[in-house]
Amino acid sequence: MTPIERRHFLAGAGLSLVAGPALAAAKSVVMPFDNGERPLVALPQKRPMILLSTRPPQLETPFAVFNQGTLTPNDAFFVRYHLSGLPTLIDPATFRLTIGGQVEKPLELSLAALKRDFPVHEVVAVNQCSGNSRGFVEPRVGGGQLGNGAMGNARWRGVALKDLLDRAGLRAGSRQVTFNGLDNPPLDTIPDFVKALDLDQARDGEVMVAYAMNGQVLPFLNGYPLRLVVPGHYGTYWVKHLNEINVVDAQFDGYWMKTAYRVPDNDCACVAPGQKPDKTRPITRLNIRSFVTSHADGAKVPSGRAAELRGIAFNGGSGIARVLVSPDGGANWLEARLGADMGRHSFRELRLGVTLPKGRQKVLVRAFASDGEAQPLEPRWQPSGYMRNVAEVLTLEAV
Repeated sequence: MTPIERRHFLAGAGLSLVAGPALAAAKSVVMPFDNGERPLVALPQKRPMILLSTRPPQLETPFAVFNQGTLTPNDAFFVRYHLSGLPTLIDPATFRLTIGGQVEKPLELSLAALKRDFPVHEVVAVNQCSGNSRGFVEPRVGGGQLGNGAMGNARWRGVALKDLLDRAGLRAGSRQVTFNGLDNPPLDTIPDFVKALDLDQARDGEVMVAYAMNGQVLPFLNGYPLRLVVPGHYGTYWVKHLNEINVVDAQFDGYWMKTAYRVPDNDCACVAPGQKPDKTRPITRLNIRSFVTSHADGAKVPSGRAAELRGIAFNGGSGIARVLVSPDGGANWLEARLGADMGRHSFRELRLGVTLPKGRQKVLVRAFASDGEAQPLEPRWQPSGYMRNVAEVLTLEAV
């Protein structure tokens, strides 16, 4: 048993302690948008991170972390909860994952049984909040005003959901699979956070129940002891503290599927600024994104000499084909070198040397996927502020 398991992580006490005097003494960071000042706090098992809220806890990864390697360290991985009723005690010896509903053989599995009785499944995959970068959306929209740090890339290890469902056996007419965790709403009037996947996707062999992250036990705030991992999909589906899986014979119509986390039902998932969509659909796959991570906006570089830009790119699973960088505001484009391919759901490193003339220069980065998807050069707007993926612009000062 690990030290984390022995402690069981007393979540309520830990969070309340940090949200008191430690929060008051914390340093702050100013995000590059209006009303963007945020405290930096270190919640349990986390280094100092950008705090958006304490109840429920929401932490954003400081962007410089993404320049330190393709995998995001566990103690810097972003945190997003919807409900403030976090579990206060998780005993790994008595914890059980139940699988029921439209199955032939309901299951109740211990952590030991999951690790012992099923093949080990592993994938490197990006988890990104649907509202990542919402603070940059113009015109501004409601919701958590996040910078670009509500994302992370990790090596997840666990059991393929397909193997669990096959062990339980599916009844004829099964249509979807629902997922629930140990976090609960503080009031009966607030709907529990339950998500659903179509049966074909649930059994695609990639969706998994993870018990480890980057070779370690899941941190509590990232879902200990189990979380759903849905490679290529936004983090709203990655249910934390997963303890209940149910197979259903109809389209699940819970609040977090039928009402929340929906986007305009058109090719761009967008509408004209200020407008409302006529029709919506649940948000699903990540769209394509890329970032320069080696330099902050406004950074100084030597003029007339090569400066190496480094960054990352990713998309919803077709893989990154190439990344172009413009050192002159979009007039000319250069192809970046791509780093090692850690899988189609992973961050892909990019590198490019650029030589800039003296003065302030606008640098653009734009990724292209293997299926032809490309980052748009103009921002796309929607009232929820989801899925921002416009080609990023970075101002560098060559001196």
